[in-house]
Amino acid sequence: MFDFNESIINNAAGKTLICAHRGVSGGNIPCNTLAAFSAALMQGADMIELDVTKSRDGRFFVFHPGKERAHLGKHRVISAMRGDCVKKLRFINIDNDKTQFCVNELCEVLDYLRGKCYINVDKFWTDIPGISKEIRRAGVEKQVVVKTELKDKYLKPLKECAADMMFMPVIDNEDNVTDMLKSTGINCIGAEVLFENENAPVASYEYISSMHKKGMLLFVNAEVFYYKTVLSAGHNDDVSVTDDPEKGWGWLIDRGFDIIQTDWCGALKIFTENRKKQ
Repeated sequence: MFDFNESIINNAAGKTLICAHRGVSGGNIPCNTLAAFSAALMQGADMIELDVTKSRDGRFFVFHPGKERAHLGKHRVISAMRGDCVKKLRFINIDNDKTQFCVNELCEVLDYLRGKCYINVDKFWTDIPGISKEIRRAGVEKQVVVKTELKDKYLKPLKECAADMMFMPVIDNEDNVTDMLKSTGINCIGAEVLFENENAPVASYEYISSMHKKGMLLFVNAEVFYYKTVLSAGHNDDVSVTDDPEKGWGWLIDRGFDIIQTDWCGALKIFTENRKKQ
């Protein structure tokens, strides 16, 4: 467990932090549930990524917007439902059978994760003021990492409502944006990078080294949510678990990435620990 009063930069020093994408799901345990987050902690996750969506009456729930049909077996989206109706929903499992797991409110999940791990709040940009209030209400500001694309419509409310929170822009090119963000008072701790090929500037040793010299962390996505969408030049979970983890996770570690997001938290944990012993 980390000392969250310490900088995440210090806590990540000499390590590869493992971020569990929507927790750890499988069998009867659906993603983005308290059960999935419990499984992620059991498998050694340092950070847990979760998605946020908002009901029609303004209540925040942990759920990936647009996935209602896949994860709930419903065509109606949560954003069109009242919160009390959302609370009655139950996730379905990988066999499309109903489970006992409900859609939790964001406040419930933040309370559960308080003091246990870092928390990567995805879809933060959908309501920066509202989600920021939930984070502060739960008292987990020192655990939460938020992110947005580099758009003025996001950066303005970020500066107004969450400038002190750990922030990572989502980028696909090298342009010193982290320096710019820090100069405006935003607590930028690094960047989440996307790259389709190994020669991309944001995947170069030079860029990664320069970011580390500035005390910045680099977050990379190994998860595969659609096989045609390339997030890390093919060095992903699929190749790691079906071929050779050195070609996937190993390449990302050797390149110097600090945080790897994965759907295979336990396997990545074992891989990193075995690597240290060699």
